[in-house]
Amino acid sequence: MAPDLPALVDEVATIMHAMEDRGRVASYIPELAKVDPAQFGIAIATADGRLIAGGDADTGFSIQSISKVFALTLALGKVGDQLWERVGREPSGNAFNSIVQLEQEQGIPRNPFINAGAIVVSDVNLGGHQPRVAIGEMLRFVRYLAGDDAIAINEEVAASETATGFRNMALANYMRAFGNVRHPVDLVLGSYFHQCAIEMNCRQLALAGRYLMLDGRHPEGGRVVSPGRARRINALMLTCGHYDASGDFAFRVGIPGKSGVGGGILAIVPGRASIAVWSPGLNENGNSQLGTQALELLARRTGWSVFSPPDAR
Repeated sequence: MAPDLPALVDEVATIMHAMEDRGRVASYIPELAKVDPAQFGIAIATADGRLIAGGDADTGFSIQSISKVFALTLALGKVGDQLWERVGREPSGNAFNSIVQLEQEQGIPRNPFINAGAIVVSDVNLGGHQPRVAIGEMLRFVRYLAGDDAIAINEEVAASETATGFRNMALANYMRAFGNVRHPVDLVLGSYFHQCAIEMNCRQLALAGRYLMLDGRHPEGGRVVSPGRARRINALMLTCGHYDASGDFAFRVGIPGKSGVGGGILAIVPGRASIAVWSPGLNENGNSQLGTQALELLARRTGWSVFSPPDAR
């Protein structure tokens, strides 16, 4: 029996709004530290064309590391599997901004979803151009995926990240020393910081993720990526999308997901749904505390899981 998604979305939003322990906002980025943690939004774009939303689904937020999914898609379109010569595909087991493994592994980041890997992806997407060209390409791509030209970059957040992103500067310079960042570091980071500062709401984010739900197809026609590439991006989201808590997220939720320190999570149920949740308070691993709980509740009530047979979802 198919779940009553509108009723379930309303129930999840009500439960999450009543939660007292909401985690802590990301204080190391000054603009994110200003966001009110008493917010929760959810939106589900379904394979049959519905969009169901609840809570603060129309409130914009900084997507931060969720942008790494879209950046990876672009980079694979540019260089294909050559990307994997510069970035690994394994979970890191360390925090998203850790520098520990880079020395042992000769400047090759473990995966494209930790900060070091995403910086290499930004280096690929820069492609010899000025950052404004790469930033414009990224913004057009996300607008195309969501079908919404109103999506924009929050310049205050980008400036805040640029002013305080010392660890990311260290990561980029360290990889530059190994030859794995090939453009000037300030240009690469300019592109990276602006990519992370893209602002979307839950409705827009759920719509942007539909191509990963639909085996790489854009719902309005055409193909964004091949079916095989869509499956591989989903696989990386499942195994690496929540940093050093990726295994726990797979255990508790069982669907591919990518989090961001702005409090958003994009989750994909292949063939079924693209889900966006947002609540700015984070847990100790840097993932949305209520967003994770909401997705666990949603997966339990719907039976959605990549580990369940299709007829059981």
